[in-house]
Amino acid sequence: MEAMGLRIAIGGDHAGVGYKEQLHQHLLSLGYQVQDFGPVTTASVDYPDYVHPLSKALEAGEFDFGIVICGSGNGVAITANKHQGIRAALCWNEELAALARQHNDANVLALPARFITYELAARLAEIFLTTPFEGGRHQNRVNKIACS
Repeated sequence: MEAMGLRIAIGGDHAGVGYKEQLHQHLLSLGYQVQDFGPVTTASVDYPDYVHPLSKALEAGEFDFGIVICGSGNGVAITANKHQGIRAALCWNEELAALARQHNDANVLALPARFITYELAARLAEIFLTTPFEGGRHQNRVNKIACS
């Protein structure tokens, strides 16, 4: 996938702010369009207040992909996955980031800021955003994910 024209929504919670801000700038430098859904400080916040609006915007077609970041990555992934049109994958290594796209057609990358380095987070985002969905036998499985 080519960066030019891809629209990325990014957000999370206070534990992910530092990575989110750095990743936002990094993705812009690669040619992605990026919108930050917050938060903007390290003051304690509730991640659903940021992840729900991000997920709704992605479902509405305003963005191509989302990236959500919190301490463990679990809370933001669980929240995003409450939306029928979202397939959020918690990734902490390169193979998981690639497989999330190849096999699951994941559209949201969830990152655990307290458990990976920023350098790895940036690499995972690049892999996730450039790896295509394989389709084929995986498409039928992906079609069965939504409950509606």
